[in-house]
Amino acid sequence: MKNKTNAAVVLCSILAVTFGVAMWSPAVSQPADQKAGMAMMDGKMMEGCQAIMDAKKEMKADMVSQGAELTAHAAKMNSASAADKQQEMAALLTHVVQQRVAMDARMAKLDEEMMQHMMKHMQMGEKSTSQCPMMDGTDGMKGMEKK
Repeated sequence: MKNKTNAAVVLCSILAVTFGVAMWSPAVSQPADQKAGMAMMDGKMMEGCQAIMDAKKEMKADMVSQGAELTAHAAKMNSASAADKQQEMAALLTHVVQQRVAMDARMAKLDEEMMQHMMKHMQMGEKSTSQCPMMDGTDGMKGMEKK
C-alpha cells in the first residue's frame, strides 16, 4: 500500500515538473491561432490516450490476480507440515520477489509512456491536455488525488 502511495507521489511530481518545463517550451509561445489549430485532438492522439488507460486497467487487474495468487500460496505455506514449511516459505518468497521485479519494470515502462504521451499533449496546447481521459475520472490523474 505504501509503495502504491509512493509511486503515485513520484508520478505526480514528475508530471508537475514536466508540465512546468513544457510551459516554457517554444510550443507554448506560439501565436493563439496556431495553438487553436493544434489543440483539438485527432483520432490517433485519442487512441494513444485510450491505449494507456487500457494498459493501466490491465495492470491493476493483474495486481489483483497476483495478490490472490500470493494469498493462496501463503495459505498453502501456513498449512504445510513442519518439515515442508521452510520449503514452502522459500517458494513463496521467491514468487513475491519475481512478481515485484516484473511489476516494477512494467510500471516504469508505463510511466515513461505516460510521460511521453502527456508531453505530446502539452505541445498541442492546454485544450488537448484537458481533453485527455487520463486527466479525468477515477483511473486518471484526478483519481490519483483521491487515493
